[in-house]
Formats: sequence, C-alpha cells, structure tokens
Amino acid sequence: MACSPCGDRLRRAPYAKGGRSDVAMTSVPGKFAFACVGVMTLLAACGDSGSTGSSNSRILSRSEAQARGLGDDAVGTDGSTVGDIFSGGSDQENTGQSLKVNKYIWKGALETLSFLPLSSTDPFSGVIVTDWGTAQGAANERFKVTVFISDERLTTDTLRVAVFREVRDGNTWVSAPVQEEVPRQIEDSILTRARQLRIAEAEQQG
Repeated sequence: MACSPCGDRLRRAPYAKGGRSDVAMTSVPGKFAFACVGVMTLLAACGDSGSTGSSNSRILSRSEAQARGLGDDAVGTDGSTVGDIFSGGSDQENTGQSLKVNKYIWKGALETLSFLPLSSTDPFSGVIVTDWGTAQGAANERFKVTVFISDERLTTDTLRVAVFREVRDGNTWVSAPVQEEVPRQIEDSILTRARQLRIAEAEQQG
C-alpha cells in the first residue's frame, strides 16, 4: 500500500524556525495532536511488502536534518537531563546516578507514542519500548516501537527509532515488513514535539 499521503502529512508538520516567537505557546497542543494523529495514520496505512525486514532504524545526519527543516538552531546542545522531568533536584542527589538523556526528546517520544501501550522505559539507558498495539483502522495488523536516545543533546543523531509490524494470519500474528520511511517519519514527529516543548518552556520562563 502506498504511503506517500501520510508521509506528506508528517513532512508538512510545522517545524519552528528562526526563534521562539515562531511557535506560540497556545499553538503547541494543536501541533502535538497533529503529530499523534499523523503517527497513528502512518502506522495504519504504511505496511509495505517491498521492504526487506520487519523493522527499520537509522541515524540521521546533520545535512538530512537541515534538509528536513531542523536547522542549526534546532540542533543545539542541551544540558538538561531526564531527572528534571521527575524532580526539580539533582539527578545525582535523588538517584545516585547521572541521567544523560535529553528531557525534551524523552517526553516528546512518550507523548508522540502515547496511543501505544508502554512495555518498559529506562531513562538511564534512554530506551523506551512500547507493547504491541493497533492503530485506528488497522485491526488486522499491530505495531511495536522501540526508541533509543543516546545522550543529552537535542539533535537528530541522538534519536533512533525501530518499528516492528505483525499481521494477523488466522489466529496467529506473523512478522511483516515495515516501509523504510516509517521510522524516519516517527523520528521527525518526536523531534518536532521535543522542540515545541523546549520552546514552550523557554517562553514560560520569560
């Protein structure tokens, strides 16, 4: 089944450019809802028998990020850690371990994939694993997503997404291929949401 319509919708998801004023705080919830609907639509419509594997993951280069609208202003270093989400204090103080995962990407991934049940999350290693879930309109296929966040930077090469797909064959589920673009487009949605969260926080802080 061709996936260009849902791919186009995800690629048209608004990336803020240039400065904080380009994304108003009031617009963030709508953009988040758009990203979630886009990912659900993508998974529901984008099983491709032409793909050779049942999962795909890749790391994006800086040039790819710029080509996709994530310019240098979106690829800056962020020293915040996931511990800031769970508490206002120091990670070392509260857990005895330093968390080196970007808090915006972490939260953006959880929100973007919130329509899938969670299997496990580990902010220390930066891994989010969903359980199998179905997207709306695709009752005979199910998906599982694994997110890898490698460090504290808000960059494209910090994030990798692997997508697994199974289709129903009688009373059993069998592994099925995933179109190559699907992991990249989910990465786009997560990074877009992460940047919206960063901008909204900056605006709140004045």
